[in-house]
Amino acid sequence: MNDFTIKKIALRVSLVTIAVNFLLTAFKIVAGILGRSDAMVSDGIHSASDVISTVIVIIGIAIAMKPTDNKHEYGHERLECIASIILSLILFGTGALIGYKGVYSLATGGYNDVPAPTTLALVAAIVSIVVKEGMYWYTIYYAKKTKSLSLKANAWHHRSDALSSVGALIGIGCTLLFNMPIFDDIASLVICLFILKVAVEIFLEAVDKLVDKSCPPEKEEELKNILCGIDGIITVDELKTRMFGSKIYVDIEIGADKTLTLEKAHEIAEKAHDLIEKSDENIKHCMVHVNPVDVSKKV
Repeated sequence: MNDFTIKKIALRVSLVTIAVNFLLTAFKIVAGILGRSDAMVSDGIHSASDVISTVIVIIGIAIAMKPTDNKHEYGHERLECIASIILSLILFGTGALIGYKGVYSLATGGYNDVPAPTTLALVAAIVSIVVKEGMYWYTIYYAKKTKSLSLKANAWHHRSDALSSVGALIGIGCTLLFNMPIFDDIASLVICLFILKVAVEIFLEAVDKLVDKSCPPEKEEELKNILCGIDGIITVDELKTRMFGSKIYVDIEIGADKTLTLEKAHEIAEKAHDLIEKSDENIKHCMVHVNPVDVSKKV
């Protein structure tokens, strides 16, 4: 899948999620106010942050897909990680604000001054769960298809919203069932903790991609097996991988018979290079170095 296709898919997904989130945000906040539920209003604010995060995703992907230039000869893929970090910080801030409000209300007993929520807030929570879970599956499908880190982060943003709505549903339901408004604030705290957890996970994954984290051991073993199956390669002396945004870079040192001509050694290295790059569409570049091996000492 080429960069233009990825960009086109990501833009379409992002525009759809912006439209749905905008409508859902308005519905949840209005339902929260009319339904007298702080948990639902908090959930609506969380959905509003989704609109902002999706705009960041669009900008991040657009920049990351820019072709290489004289100042950026290895491309711009890491800028998508920057977008994911910004998204995670917005998510963290949203969770922190929701948590602060819940803690303040519990500490001051403010929940006693708030009338119990109505069934409208309960209905809004159910609608939110269904819509946001659907948006999660829609976005994660295209995130996997395009291998986009920021789309994946946005998908989890949708799921965090769905699960926060589950917390709101439980809090509102308990409040209506037992006539105890404190459950609404407790639900807000549960929502806060989940949002913070997802924000930290997204942040750490994006940082890993920025600091040249290696591929998993099983991926490196897979690449070694490909090299070992190439005629003329006697040893795999070194294999290093690093994540560059959503792409993978591979550096390899192989051993070949020292009596081979330069042309033959180059042919083996080129075959190794091509097979490694073709083995995974996320591998953007592979560098192969050939070391001479004294075959007589191997016998």
